[in-house]
Amino acid sequence: MECIILAGGLGTRLRATIGDYPKCMAPVNGKPFLHYIFQYLQTQSCSRIILSLGYKHEIITEWLSKEDWNVSVDLVIENEPLGTGGGIQLAIQRAKEENVVVLNGDTFFDVDLKALFAFHENKQAATTLALRFMQQFVRYGSVNVDEEDRIVSFEEKKFKEDGLINGGVYVINKKHFLEKDLPEKFSFEKDYLEAFVHKGAFYGKRSEGYFIDIGIPEDFEKAQKDLNKIV
Repeated sequence: MECIILAGGLGTRLRATIGDYPKCMAPVNGKPFLHYIFQYLQTQSCSRIILSLGYKHEIITEWLSKEDWNVSVDLVIENEPLGTGGGIQLAIQRAKEENVVVLNGDTFFDVDLKALFAFHENKQAATTLALRFMQQFVRYGSVNVDEEDRIVSFEEKKFKEDGLINGGVYVINKKHFLEKDLPEKFSFEKDYLEAFVHKGAFYGKRSEGYFIDIGIPEDFEKAQKDLNKIV
C-alpha cells in the first residue's frame, strides 16, 4: 500500500501557537503531528510513503533524517503552492501502484485503510472518500451518498445538525485522476471532486474512527490530550 501525505500546509491559524512551522510539524506532546500519522500508517501496513512538501520543507526533511521508520519514504517538493489538487497530482506521479491512499498532514482520522482499499476496489471507484458522521458542525461541508454509497453531491460549509463530512482520507485511482485535463494548480475538493461528481465514479465509506483536524487552536489543544491514547 502506497500512501501520499499532503504536508505543505502553512498553519496560518496556528501561527501564534506553533510559530513559523509547517502545520504538520506542530508539536503534540513533544512530537510533531506528522509523527502520529507515520505511526498510524505503520499500523495500517503502509509500505511506502510519498510526502508532498512545500512550505518550510527543510524542517520536515531534517526531522526525517533523525527518524528511523520501517517504511520507504519518498519526497516531492512544490516550488510554489499548487493547492491540494496540484499537490496530489505532483505526488501521485511517483506512485507505482494503480490505487493510492492520500491523507492530509494536518488531520488524523483513524480509518481501517485495508477495509477502505477493499471497498474502493470492489466498487471499481475512481476515488473513494472516508466519511465521518458528525453532529452540530459548521467548519466542514457535507457529503451526500445514495443507497449504494455512491457520492451524489457535496454541500458548502454551513451549520448542520448532523451529516457526513469528508474526513480527508482518500483512495485514488491514479490513471483516472491523471487523465483529467486539470491545471498545475487547483483544489482537489472543488476542481476535481465537486466538478466530476456527476460522473458517478466517486464513493464514500463511513468510518467511526477517531477524527481531529488541528487547523484551529482549540483542536490543536485537544490533540495534546487525545493522540497518545489513540496511536
